[in-house]
Amino acid sequence: MARPTFAEDELGKRWDRCIYDGILKIGGGLSIGVVGSLLFFKRRSWPLVFGSAFGLGLAYGNCQREIKGALTLPPSTVTHKSSN
Repeated sequence: MARPTFAEDELGKRWDRCIYDGILKIGGGLSIGVVGSLLFFKRRSWPLVFGSAFGLGLAYGNCQREIKGALTLPPSTVTHKSSN
């Protein structure tokens, strides 16, 4: 028999995915910033900050969408009281 899934467990899984996604996106932006800084911008530090901030912004947008989806109930689970 299948175990029931609780909303708290689902929210915890989504937070874990958000943190993992944030680490990947910040790391990717940072690495692109390093390459850009070394090859094109005479070893300036602003491409590193720009790449990291861009990755953080992408991760934030994805997490916001993911968490908002976990907090809203699907219409099939909402029950209405009858007016009898």
